[in-house]
Amino acid sequence: MYHSIRTVAYEPDPEEGPWQEDLHVLRLGEGLLQELMRRQDRSRSGQSYLPMARLHSLLRAWAPGVLATGRNAGSDGQLPWLYAREPVPLQVLAPLLGTWADTLAADRDEVDLEEELWSEEEAAPLVLPSWETERIDLTETTVSPGGTAEPLNRLYRLLPEAVAFRLAGEPFRTEGGSLRFRVVSSGTGGVDLVSWPPLRYEHRKQTWYYSALLTVTVHTVPFAPRFRVHVATGVRRWAGLLDIPRWKLGGATVLLDTPLPWPEGPDQGYRLMVNTLGYDWSSKEVTWKRRSPALLLPDVDITRRFPEPEELFTSPEKWLNGRQDVAAGIVYHPMLGPHEVGAGLMPRERAGLDTWIGQRLSPVLRRVADLSRATRRNTPSLLPRSTKLSEPGSREAQQAIARRTALRRALDGRPLNVEILWQSPQTRDALLAALPKVIGLAPGSRTDEGAVTSWTDDGVRIVVRTRPAGALASALRLSTDRKRRPAVRLAEAMTERCAQVAEADGGTDDGVSLVIAEIAGKAHFSSLPDSDPKHALRLAHGRRGRLTQFINLPESGTAALEHRADWTWLDAFRQLGAISPPAHRAGAGIPGDLQYAALWLVRYTKDGPTRSPVRRLIAVRVRPDSDSGTVEGWDAGRAEWVSYADLLLSLAKTDSVASTDLEREIRTVLFQLRDRPTLLLVNSGNLRQCWPHLRNGALTPDMLAFGTGPQQRLAAYGDGLRMVLVRDENGRGEVPEWYAHDESARIGFSEGVWALTDDPHNRVFASTTSTPPTAARPKGLMKLAPTEGSRIAPGMTAWNPRLLEVTVLGCGSSERSADRPIDWATLTHQLRYHDDYPPLAYPLPLHLAQLAKEYVLPLAPWKGRRTESGASASGSMS
Repeated sequence: MYHSIRTVAYEPDPEEGPWQEDLHVLRLGEGLLQELMRRQDRSRSGQSYLPMARLHSLLRAWAPGVLATGRNAGSDGQLPWLYAREPVPLQVLAPLLGTWADTLAADRDEVDLEEELWSEEEAAPLVLPSWETERIDLTETTVSPGGTAEPLNRLYRLLPEAVAFRLAGEPFRTEGGSLRFRVVSSGTGGVDLVSWPPLRYEHRKQTWYYSALLTVTVHTVPFAPRFRVHVATGVRRWAGLLDIPRWKLGGATVLLDTPLPWPEGPDQGYRLMVNTLGYDWSSKEVTWKRRSPALLLPDVDITRRFPEPEELFTSPEKWLNGRQDVAAGIVYHPMLGPHEVGAGLMPRERAGLDTWIGQRLSPVLRRVADLSRATRRNTPSLLPRSTKLSEPGSREAQQAIARRTALRRALDGRPLNVEILWQSPQTRDALLAALPKVIGLAPGSRTDEGAVTSWTDDGVRIVVRTRPAGALASALRLSTDRKRRPAVRLAEAMTERCAQVAEADGGTDDGVSLVIAEIAGKAHFSSLPDSDPKHALRLAHGRRGRLTQFINLPESGTAALEHRADWTWLDAFRQLGAISPPAHRAGAGIPGDLQYAALWLVRYTKDGPTRSPVRRLIAVRVRPDSDSGTVEGWDAGRAEWVSYADLLLSLAKTDSVASTDLEREIRTVLFQLRDRPTLLLVNSGNLRQCWPHLRNGALTPDMLAFGTGPQQRLAAYGDGLRMVLVRDENGRGEVPEWYAHDESARIGFSEGVWALTDDPHNRVFASTTSTPPTAARPKGLMKLAPTEGSRIAPGMTAWNPRLLEVTVLGCGSSERSADRPIDWATLTHQLRYHDDYPPLAYPLPLHLAQLAKEYVLPLAPWKGRRTESGASASGSMS
């Protein structure tokens, strides 16, 4: 058993003092800003800022010495625009700025901006302000009232760039070889480094290309005295062949490697330029999209040949290997076809990279200290493993009994009516065979009458009807009129499928209703975006009072049908609320009548499942000691707690957000939890958009605040309320990657609760779970640079258990007990375990709240749309 884990995270070293750099800063100045605004006003009337993303990408890649670009410089000429290690000469800036400025002006008779910048006439020519030297502390920190160290805002951009260039300065060397990294800047905060040129993997008579990937980001930790720099490690795969129609290329990232067109500067060969390649429906061609700087390259450097979009689409491997001194790599995405290089890195390679990173960043940053095991109570009271499946008391038999008991409680005396819409007879038969096994129904409890099969056993009655899915499982028919918004065309298609479901409906049964539909996998519908019928079927049946669960057609590469049938029923029971957390082993300080509550904010943008943006709060309550209805949800419309199944159905029946004041809705839910001790679980990264006081810098132990109001003691919202914030990487690397190690140089993973300190007042912990058996990999596998005793295995997928940051925000003394933060952190960790599932990403109540978003399916309004009652819906033609 490992006794400590190490995170791939670094922090300012107080013993070494601040990391200070003499940087050169350039501002646009009001004169140049106003001239650029004047030029763009003729083509973009009313826009009060300059669209500088393309220019910034070009400057970061081609202006030697530029470290980072500032924020909001396109709207305020006095703000810092460029940060550089050396002043970029005017002969470099002028052509780049002038070429970009030409794309702003609609009037091609405008005087060339580059000529104006070089003009020596006395008639007040445009002047680029001079560079200023500024000593910048790259570790400058403020401390919040709650004790959280926060870097200055500009460091979220500056520091990752500085770290990235420090790492790119020397190669990563092992006994098996070396890798040199190039910087890939997006300008949004994080910075990538990819090893270049790409590595090769020969497999199946084809060459597959990949690189090592590092991602540098800056983050804070609640109540920590220093902020952190996280470096995530992984693999970047490259597309060597695009085996898809052109029109399916929505937007692929292309990294361009090209020498600077002027004398070598300090950053020669350090950066790759970010571009986007995609299909343009108006021109019916593959083009550079999203303000790609590649569009400007031929005007800046007329001596080199750069890849044309069509040529890059047809011959990506040729450009990946380079032509003369220019190369381009299309970043792989599953939509582009299969790739034989597996995702992720094994822990030993992560450890090797971590050692190298620590050496490169010393002494300006130091590695965060290892986390030590905080408790040995890693898991709740799970069922013991058994080897003899035939024994009545085997683990499988006990699991079946527990599921049947939970189902009986959730149904509360009502029958469960199931309709199986099948496309393959073997799937239908597998589902019918799996049901009695999963919940342990007695052999004599089954009755068959034609296409109807029923079971009655131990207070549970289940009636299953089967019929072919027919056209209901076919692809949606979307309008081809691309002048209409995608959300409207999808809403029309989904409404049509809802009408088809209603027409085929045989009537509503008494009790609880569930539909299991067999549909094709996502790949089957990839030829036509948004044609997958899954969401339409869920919406159609949800509006008719039926829950839905899906199972895919048997296809090569999918799991065994028997296994998938078992999981289909387990997921169906979860939707019925027939699930309860195992008894915890977190300690005697946890109240025996404790209930769990969890909040989740559904945040869909125009890229959501129905192409319609929406924000909706989900609140779930779990009472493990309840005789019935152990899982409930808050129905804002009815202002009451309802069963979890009813919550899901209410979400499907509501088009719009129930409340525009989400903070007020949160307070309402808290008021409804005051009747007994409650552990409130919240994902801070998910909820802080509607509850800004969950930001790390706004946190204070045992305090809560809403809106502009003052902070209040947590007890003001209930004497028995305890609150735990969990945080995952949230798509931004907010929590660090990790690995376990010991004195014998063993590297691996370990489950448990971890902390930086054994201080009993510590509030911040880390939760890690075990690796599922299906994800186990032989030790010693390497992907990047194999060393002695290891073997190269690029085709292997590396599965890494997720680290969950656990902050015990609300914890104090009450009449019942004196709380210990470690007990509540341990309880939160144990809620990630369940007998029926591999370790969960979140504690079970939060897991249930998050999954409820599957039923939030708002449709865009349009003129002429009609509801099920026949009344015209509000909305206008889009």
